[in-house]
Order: sequence, then structure tokens, then C-alpha cells
Amino acid sequence: MIGILAAAAIAAASPASPPASAPAIASRANNADPAIYVVRDADTTIYLFGTFHALDSKTEWFNDQVKVAFEKSDELVLETLLPEGPPKPVALKGPPAPPVALRMPVASSASFLATTRMAISAGRSQGMQVGNGADMVLRHIAEGEGKPVEGLESLQSQLNMFNRMPPAAPPAAALPGTPVGNAASMDSLQKAMAEMQSAWKHGDQSVFVRMLGQIERSSPDTYRMMFVERNKHFAEWIATRMHKPGTVFVAIGAGHLAGKDSVLVRLAERGIESQRVN
Repeated sequence: MIGILAAAAIAAASPASPPASAPAIASRANNADPAIYVVRDADTTIYLFGTFHALDSKTEWFNDQVKVAFEKSDELVLETLLPEGPPKPVALKGPPAPPVALRMPVASSASFLATTRMAISAGRSQGMQVGNGADMVLRHIAEGEGKPVEGLESLQSQLNMFNRMPPAAPPAAALPGTPVGNAASMDSLQKAMAEMQSAWKHGDQSVFVRMLGQIERSSPDTYRMMFVERNKHFAEWIATRMHKPGTVFVAIGAGHLAGKDSVLVRLAERGIESQRVN
């Protein structure tokens, strides 16, 4: 969950190092093949690329089918166009909610943002940086090439969503008084981040499917707001864009392309079939 939710924390945390223009190429051992799909008709092609929002600098992923699809595209569409530079204070409704255990990452806006900040810290301990994330890298490459870039939703709409998130009760297994950020929790979070990054590199959507199932069971309303409703919106945008000729590269969090309520499923319900490219 945290790997996907890290995008939300960008509003409250800056990259620790300047964004890279492209991932560093270390060796074939670091070659990644993240999942990419395509939907097309006679005069429109839309590539759907599942991103990971914070990556290490060793991962070589902007190559092969991903690079070919990107270079063929006339424009880049991201999940959200986030402002760059020093972050602005985030206004939250009501008093901050008490922290919850890390394995329950969403409670309310305040605890959500606090937990995603911790996710970024956990990722940084393993060399993962927001500036190396697929979204940031693609945006900077597109801007450098003069390729138009737009977002499927605004940062404000995301913040409004966080403000509407229902509080979630701490899991029964959580010990009273256990502080967020304790060594055991951080170790668990680091392992989860590493597992999701590894799955993303191999184009393995099963980890994200499992993660989505855990979210739905623990907080159905949060799952509905973060994935069901947004995936429907993303699919509607893509279906509408199919009426306009051209080639588009759409990059959204990998979790939105996995599971029973994914963008791909919503498109299929509209009669728009997708194919995996790699």
C-alpha cells in the first residue's frame, strides 16, 4: 500500500536529492520490466504504464517497450501534476488524529500523511527517492523533449479526498501505546517497500492485488475512495480520449492497473480491451 500511497506524501516531503533526468544504468542485473499495457482503435493508441513513486537510482527501467511506447507518444498524462520546489503547508480539517499502527496505513488525513512520510523515510533508507520515481523521471524527460504533460486529477482533489477519509480503528493486534516509528514497525515497512519495488521491477501485479485486498478488508470506504472511484474516473478519461486521434502515454500508480476494480477492468466493461505489451 505504502508504495502506491507515497505520491500523496510528495505534497508534504521534498526529494532528498535533485530529480534525475533518467534512471542510472548500472548493469543488466538491475534491468526492470514494469508492466505496461495498450488500448487502441483505428486512429488512437493509449499506453497505460503502472508507476512506482519512489525508486532507487540503480533501477534501469526506461528502456525496451517502455521507452519505445513513450517515444511514440505525442503527450504524457500523469496521475497528478504535483508542484515542484519547497512544499506548501497542507491544510487539514479538524485536530490531528492519533497515530495508528503502520500496517494500517490510512486513518485520516493527518495520520495518512504522517504514515506516508514514514514510508518515504523507509524507502530512503534503501536508496529509494521520490526524485527517482517513475512519475518524476517521465515528467522531466517529457518536459525536456517539449512533450505536453497533463494530470488526470489535481493535487487539491487528492487533498480533498484525504480530508474525507474515514478514521480507521487500530488493528486488534496493535499494542496500546506502541509509538509509530518504532524499530519493529520501521523494519516491517522497509521490507514491504522492498517487496513492492521488487514486484514492480518484474511486472508482477500479484503483490499489488494482495495489497489492494488488504486495504479493502481493513477499510472498505478508503478502498472505494482511493481506488474504485478514481479508477472509474481514470477509465472515463481514457474512454473519452479514445475519440481523439493520436498516441498518449498514461502513467498512473501500479495499483490502479491491478485487481478486480482496476482501470483495465473498468475499460473492459466499456468494451475497450487492453493488451499487455511486455
